[in-house]
Amino acid sequence: MSDPGGDGPAADPRPSSGRKLPKGLPGTLAVTALLALYIWQIAGRGITMVRAGEPVLIAIGLAVLIIPLLVIGLIVREYRLAATVQTMADTLFAEGNLPADDLPRSPGGRIDRAAADEAFEPRRAAVEAAPEDWRAWYHLAFAYDASGDRRRAREALRKAAGFYRAKPAPAAQD
Repeated sequence: MSDPGGDGPAADPRPSSGRKLPKGLPGTLAVTALLALYIWQIAGRGITMVRAGEPVLIAIGLAVLIIPLLVIGLIVREYRLAATVQTMADTLFAEGNLPADDLPRSPGGRIDRAAADEAFEPRRAAVEAAPEDWRAWYHLAFAYDASGDRRRAREALRKAAGFYRAKPAPAAQD
């Protein structure tokens, strides 16, 4: 489409209807593809051991076949969590309640620890006041992350996702 004066393309006045792909998605898909290759190789070795017919090799082969099942289970679990966290973020964004990344940072980009600790307390208090509120757990997860506690942040996100999935679906309107 060109502008009426013919000096070049005009800006498209329509709003973008598509969602941008997350920045980490290509890397995630690449790692998943490598894990799929790993699973295929390990499963092939396990099947070869089982087919050998020796009792010890059969036992080892069956044990080796458990590894691909565990890897697949963990991958599914992480993708499910990521999808749920994205849905929760979309919901919070629509409500105007998405956590803001407004804590002061050092010139190197690190969040000021004192400010993160100060912002943490209201989030912890909100979870104590409403222990089954997924929104409170979601906000607490990002407060943990800002404080540098990634393990607890992930636990809080898993808890938020569990509460989010367990919430009743909105009633259909007639």
